[in-house]
Amino acid sequence: MMAFSARKNLLTICDKTVGDDTIPTIHGLRSISMGWVILGHTCIVSFKYSDNMSYRLLMEKEFLFQAINNGPYSVDTFFFISGLLVSFLYFRTTAKHDINKLTKSTGLTSNFLEFVGMIVYRFCRLTTPYFFILGVVQVAMKWFNSNSLFEPPSTDHINCPKYWWRNLLYINTLFPVKDMCMLWSWYLADDTQFYILGAVLLIMAVKHFWTSFGLLITFLISSWATTAYIAYTNMHIPNEDDPLALFDKIYDKPWTRLGPYLVGMAVGWILFKTDCKIHMKKVTVVLGWLISISVLAFLVFGLYGSKIGRVSGAAYSSMSHTAWALGLAWIVIACSTGYGGYVTKLLSWSLLYPFSRVTYCAYLVHPIVIRFTAMRLDSPVHLGFDMVVSNISFINSKN
Repeated sequence: MMAFSARKNLLTICDKTVGDDTIPTIHGLRSISMGWVILGHTCIVSFKYSDNMSYRLLMEKEFLFQAINNGPYSVDTFFFISGLLVSFLYFRTTAKHDINKLTKSTGLTSNFLEFVGMIVYRFCRLTTPYFFILGVVQVAMKWFNSNSLFEPPSTDHINCPKYWWRNLLYINTLFPVKDMCMLWSWYLADDTQFYILGAVLLIMAVKHFWTSFGLLITFLISSWATTAYIAYTNMHIPNEDDPLALFDKIYDKPWTRLGPYLVGMAVGWILFKTDCKIHMKKVTVVLGWLISISVLAFLVFGLYGSKIGRVSGAAYSSMSHTAWALGLAWIVIACSTGYGGYVTKLLSWSLLYPFSRVTYCAYLVHPIVIRFTAMRLDSPVHLGFDMVVSNISFINSKN
């Protein structure tokens, strides 16, 4: 019953300490990225329920607004973190414990039981809050569909009763987006599919490391090629099209978003193998930070005002998500091995730990809060800087 104790859970969430064998930098990346996600979703809903849609076109021409347009990279950060933690924690666990003793078997039977255990553990951990929120979404959107002046932003009240089982199996991104229940759950589906693939690679890596590594590289290159092909055949130009223009073909599909997760897995293995102790020369550290910051800044602001062709657009679409993860890889490695300086202090700031611990629930809940705020209005919003600031402040206070 203590698991349902509000006091105990609040104390756990607000605890400003972490274990010595954790990666504190992750908490900062997670907290900042969650704020970025909420910012992007707030803007999307505000645009939908505004009376001056043309204001969005003006804002999209502003340099700083590229941080909103390129908000999808915040999700790549979460994919990267997921892959990193799965890999790091798995190798650390297998180094401390004999898996054969835990499964009470050997060989393929042991591997199979280990795989099943990993999947069941993840399913139980994620699904309870996920499906509680899914039920809230279905009921709330059905009520708003009948009582709000505005149409719901998606047809959850219709799709959820029909297709909830896709969410339960975490396969909803394999079907058309028009039939998706709880649109933002696409991330959970992709992340779970990546986890299943990652579990296979990790179990294989214990005895057949190079085979597992070869498969990881193969999957990575295949993801690049697939994304490039889809972007090219659909004439997708990243800095001209709406960021969500190809949601059903590129944005939510696991084969186009796999790169950051695999990079994260590689970084997790590096940190485990080196025990977070890597000696680097000063010139290496300086170059590493310059390249990392330059890559991340270019991905957010680099295409502003530029013209790129069909081939370049396809190449950019296929490589950009992985490039983002590579930029983060340096930050995590440098900060975890003593070369992060003030960046380490910021990302490891104990004040961010509570926010980091609730990012999963914040991700599930915040779109409901945004929709509730918008659909209770008695008139469209009027887009403007003051409105954006006040709405973001309100949403963050509710999360």
